[in-house]
Amino acid sequence: MIIQDHDGVGPRATIKDVANLAGVGVGTVSRVLNQAPQVSAKNIAAVTKAIEELGYRRNDTARTLRTGATKSIALLVQDVADPFFSQLNRAVEDVVVRLGSVLLTGSSSRDPARTQNLILNFCSRGVDGLILTLPEGIDEQYLIQENQRGVAMVCVDRPPRELNVDTVLTDNRGGAAKGVQHLISHGHRRIACITDEPTMYTVQERLRGYEDALAQAGIEVDPTLVFSGSPSISNVAEALEAMLQSSEPPTAIFTGNGPSSMAVLNVLRTRSMHLAIVAFDDFDQADIVEPGITVVAQDPHLMGVTAMALLQERIKGSKVPARTVVQATELIQRGSGEVFITA
Repeated sequence: MIIQDHDGVGPRATIKDVANLAGVGVGTVSRVLNQAPQVSAKNIAAVTKAIEELGYRRNDTARTLRTGATKSIALLVQDVADPFFSQLNRAVEDVVVRLGSVLLTGSSSRDPARTQNLILNFCSRGVDGLILTLPEGIDEQYLIQENQRGVAMVCVDRPPRELNVDTVLTDNRGGAAKGVQHLISHGHRRIACITDEPTMYTVQERLRGYEDALAQAGIEVDPTLVFSGSPSISNVAEALEAMLQSSEPPTAIFTGNGPSSMAVLNVLRTRSMHLAIVAFDDFDQADIVEPGITVVAQDPHLMGVTAMALLQERIKGSKVPARTVVQATELIQRGSGEVFITA
């Protein structure tokens, strides 16, 4: 019997307390907790009732020492507040919780030192696996070492350069080409491209897709219609102003990611400009403005679920060669990209 203290709260119940109350051995309680086979329905019911009466909670620290598994997963993204990464985080978290594990999440902020500190802290806590969105240009040697020591890893959104692990990507190049082709099909030939920092893998791939679509249509790329840099409103406003003041201004814009899209919409709203737009990445306001914003949508939820499935395989010991999964995009037409230009 557990003796309560003066506040009415007794010490934490142990597995022995559960066994004594249920009238079974400690081994039987352990098998019930681990959902092992060959436990009678009578004993399962007795153990379950005892657990409920005692408020027993498994000692995960002891379990970790015994099995080496912490029942925890770590997720590193660029910025957990970004809508894309927020959806990715939720997808991973839903799977982790369903598995009875815990998710640790951190934001790299594109900072190599911060990234390394977070990842090594995750590893020092003995996480069972890592899902990583790696900043461009980081030294991957410490990741290779941790992976060789047995830490399962999957990369998402951006491929590693040297680390040989499973990777889940979006078809950035094909999706961008699809969006620009859509504008071309509506008669546009002067199509601006406004996107994020050129060092980013996703930006590079989407710029290639933009160029692919123009080349396929026999349209020469005009460098004066391309802005790739920090997508602040002031930077985008300056770039757009220069484009619109040229002798051949753009009639349409392809935006390369969410921050670029929001900056462009802010500039167009304040200056009462009306241009056809196709945006890469869906966002909350896309179907609220008038006209709605046509987008090339990727699926962060599916990316998170796929990454977790691959990670679980690695945690269970899969030795198959590293795989790269490339997920398709979807063109969602809402009006902004369906404005025809007649010759």
